[in-house]
Amino acid sequence: MTAAPVPGTMRAWLLAPAPASRMQARFGRWFRAWLGFRRNPLAMSGLIIVLALVLVAIFAPLIADPDAAIHQVLEDRLQESSWAHWFGTDELGRDIYARVVFGSRITLTIVALVSMIVVPVGLGIGLPAGYFGGWIDTVLMRITDIFLAFPRLVLALAFAAALGPGIENAVIAISLTAWPPYARLARAETLTRRQAEFIQAAELQGASHFRIIATQIVPLCLPSVIIRLTLDMAGIILTAAGLGFLGLGAQPPSPEWGAMVSSGRQVLLDQWWVATIPGIAIFVTSLGFNLLGDGLRDVGDARG
Repeated sequence: MTAAPVPGTMRAWLLAPAPASRMQARFGRWFRAWLGFRRNPLAMSGLIIVLALVLVAIFAPLIADPDAAIHQVLEDRLQESSWAHWFGTDELGRDIYARVVFGSRITLTIVALVSMIVVPVGLGIGLPAGYFGGWIDTVLMRITDIFLAFPRLVLALAFAAALGPGIENAVIAISLTAWPPYARLARAETLTRRQAEFIQAAELQGASHFRIIATQIVPLCLPSVIIRLTLDMAGIILTAAGLGFLGLGAQPPSPEWGAMVSSGRQVLLDQWWVATIPGIAIFVTSLGFNLLGDGLRDVGDARG
């Protein structure tokens, strides 16, 4: 049994059955979603992992030596775990702990940049397709189908090879392959609401198509898009690591996790930590985003 909120407290204000304002209703809806999310231990585990990754990336210079992540000390090469090098050293004597810590910045940068590209592109294609229909829908969805016809990783490799190595080109390559599901999702969300009464009321009031899409449909699509984006984070991270593994992502001496796994595969049998530690970082980060996305999806389904 859940205890009743104490009158006059913030909790009582958020859980009020009859909100006095739109702001109170919005914050109350978010708080109820948080309560549902908090009851899911796996979702909370994912949230903790993601928050820990963000904090590590932000405070990387405080918890690791930036020079140790880049500078080569050949006399220290391939050392096992010790107090001086918690995760050991790689084939060039660089501290793996420091490289994993600073590699989190590269991973989050790629994830953030890809997210900033694929969501607007997906919405920009899916919303007009679902709203206007007709030949606009046909053309935009056939373009989307062309991109969906190719495996994402293969297509990303092709774009990255054509554009050349580097983080910027890797972000572009991943973004070019990741937007189609968001266009499909935005189109489906728009179709379900295209004939809603509030849309018709806005049209009768003289609102433009752009205003209706931006103010009425986009806010309703964003929760589903955010959930889908969170679930796709693991795939984005793995694709970025795959490009780094093949030398098409961040270039040396940048401590990118995929490139670290690639450099450690040559000594995997004798010095297993060189490739295993960044591999574990990729696994844990992907797992965290998957658990977080599953929790958000469960909350969204419960509210829907």
